[in-house]
Amino acid sequence: MSTTTATPKCAPSNNLNVGYPQFPTAKELHAKLIELTSAGGGGEFVVRNFVGVIQDVSIEASTVETDLFPRGALEYYTKKNMGWEYTQEEYDTWQLAERGGAQGDYREGMKEKILNVIDCLRTEPLSKRAVIPIPFATQPSSTIDWTDQGQNKCCRELHFYLEDGKLKCTGIVRMQNANIFVKNIHFFATLIDHVAKELNVPVGEYTHWITNVCLDRSATSC
Repeated sequence: MSTTTATPKCAPSNNLNVGYPQFPTAKELHAKLIELTSAGGGGEFVVRNFVGVIQDVSIEASTVETDLFPRGALEYYTKKNMGWEYTQEEYDTWQLAERGGAQGDYREGMKEKILNVIDCLRTEPLSKRAVIPIPFATQPSSTIDWTDQGQNKCCRELHFYLEDGKLKCTGIVRMQNANIFVKNIHFFATLIDHVAKELNVPVGEYTHWITNVCLDRSATSC
């Protein structure tokens, strides 16, 4: 990691995410998702096209423990999705169907995708191509099969950009179970932190775009 502290070159911009709901941390956004989906009784009730901005997406601020996701579970799933090593004991302790199946497993090729983003923003800080695509890590999109959970990943892409001297990120999510959001944001926060440290820049806000929000995995084909 570089030890220089020079401010990175950033494109002039007008970030319209200031017009979306703002949340100090992931805890408040999580509470909002639970509130919205619980109001409809859970089950098949869907909230469409939710956008929220998290101001502090540091790892600690994005560690939101729940009954379903104690800290150990959050850290295990983040290790898994980052492509880092984990133990059989961690797998046996924390792997659980209710915490998300193949559609929430982003591990395949993740190390290479992260390196690509770092190289992109190091080489061309003004780039709009610093993207981590999630689905179809090993198959082309022409093989899409709606019945295959592994192809229908919940997060579709993470877009990274340098703005105001900071690393910012926008996540595009097909489907968000409100009670699984805490797992997702812990992973995203860790990933953003990792990239920022490699670029030697501070972390800015995170913008979360979701097409479908349900309370939990009881919804059909979530």
